[in-house]
Amino acid sequence: MQTGYITHPLCLKHDMGAHHPESPARIHAIEDQLIAGGLMDYLQRHEAPEATREQLQRVHDAAYLDAIEAAAPKQGTVELDPDTAMNPFSYPAALRAAGAAVLGVDLVMAGRVENAFCNIRPPGHHAERARAMGFCIFNNVAVAAAHALAAHGLNRVAIADFDVHHGNGTENIFHDDRRVMLCSTFQHPFYPYVGADSGNDHMINVPLPAGTKGEGFRAAVTEHWLPALERFQPEFLLISAGFDAHRDDDMAMLGLTEPDYAWVTKELKAVATKYAQRRIVSVLEGGYELHALGRSAFAHVKVLSGL
Repeated sequence: MQTGYITHPLCLKHDMGAHHPESPARIHAIEDQLIAGGLMDYLQRHEAPEATREQLQRVHDAAYLDAIEAAAPKQGTVELDPDTAMNPFSYPAALRAAGAAVLGVDLVMAGRVENAFCNIRPPGHHAERARAMGFCIFNNVAVAAAHALAAHGLNRVAIADFDVHHGNGTENIFHDDRRVMLCSTFQHPFYPYVGADSGNDHMINVPLPAGTKGEGFRAAVTEHWLPALERFQPEFLLISAGFDAHRDDDMAMLGLTEPDYAWVTKELKAVATKYAQRRIVSVLEGGYELHALGRSAFAHVKVLSGL
């Protein structure tokens, strides 16, 4: 069975300025690598729909959704926080980004694909229940997790987040919901300066000091994530796939390489095979050095696809 590839042209039109690291070129960097490496021909392509109000409101406050819609500019840009802005295409792009993750869940649950990768922006894992931050407007992976629970009747959904920044928004949304496990590695102390001491038995936070390389990351996954996932036995696995912990990405100070992303994907696939009928949806988060992003995402999707 194929791996789904979900994106939308509007994800290229969301633009926060010429010098903003979260740029449209990120989508191209991944697509170009998938094409150059001959992988795109083996993926099942889908165009993302808009997430519905009902889907978004499972994880975001109604007043927040109203405020984001009202803030969407007709021209120019509007700042939501010092790092996060909207142009006239940002609101519909954010709806498509969340909708991509929802579609991924539906495709996998229907057996139309074995797993899926969502090449989307804006990213999502910093968006809290009622707050945009860190380049994120809607929490795409959280919307997908809530959809898996509500629309497909699942009881246990796990989210693995290997972005270099802690997925504070995902934790904010699910901290008290024992149906969702978050396994997160992240540089600490570092933006958003939370997560090191906020976990519980279903929020598995593993802070990593600056300078940690692949060996330290793999130890964190092996010693903390995998035993927790074994206990939890997820029925569906979501991935917040941030590639900004790469050694070439100067947004942060970790030292991962493409083989590390391939390795963690393989480990997560093994968990999904054992407990979740192989069901995985991966959603793009960070990754800002374009060459490293393309290579890392290629390594990740190649393992997902089984090629």
